[in-house]
Amino acid sequence: SIANGGTILLDEVGELPLHMQVKLLRVIQERTISPIGALQDEEVDVRIIAATNQDLEAMIGNNSFREDLYYRLNVVEIEMPPLRHRRDDIPLLAGTFLRQASRETGKDIRAMAPEMLDVLLRYSFPGNVRELENIIERSVTFETSEILSADYLSPHVLRGESLGSGPVSDNLHLPSEGMDLEGNLASIERKLLYDALERTAGNQTEAATLLGITFRSIRYKVSKYGIDLSDFA
Repeated sequence: SIANGGTILLDEVGELPLHMQVKLLRVIQERTISPIGALQDEEVDVRIIAATNQDLEAMIGNNSFREDLYYRLNVVEIEMPPLRHRRDDIPLLAGTFLRQASRETGKDIRAMAPEMLDVLLRYSFPGNVRELENIIERSVTFETSEILSADYLSPHVLRGESLGSGPVSDNLHLPSEGMDLEGNLASIERKLLYDALERTAGNQTEAATLLGITFRSIRYKVSKYGIDLSDFA
């Protein structure tokens, strides 16, 4: 009832258990709620924004998400590209997280060093915006000056500094006799896909995060290359 007349964000709606999905569907359809201890239902008028990184259509197929709730929620769909595909947002987001973390830690960190921003702009962010927030919070925790430096970045972030020009791309050469580009790319993609699934014990959601792709994309690629997920169980 607190959100009545306003907007409510349902983050990670794909994680809702089925019994909660039923209750949410009832609220959306009937526009009423039943407060604990109340003798009658209360009418509510709210705008609902639902977010998820799950493939809800796939979840409908395996009966872990209700189809009727999906169509109730999916009135206007907005697909948000991963952070690595919208790098212009990184300075703004990083600045927001810096101010927030500085306030929460009681520090007076007023700006970000150029080299810090340079690393962030080159990093691939497999964990998207939440990883950026975590990186900033960690650096603010250890920073002792008024400028946020790159001194406290985790090694894996620094290793991703030269995104697209690392050891793999440096060692690639076109043979004099030419090559089957599509075949070689497919072989590389399958190998990386297999490695990610092996590392995550077959968890497609976690593997997709490691590869920086969507859950829907990894499902397609698993099917495309005929990978048996039982191999990783």
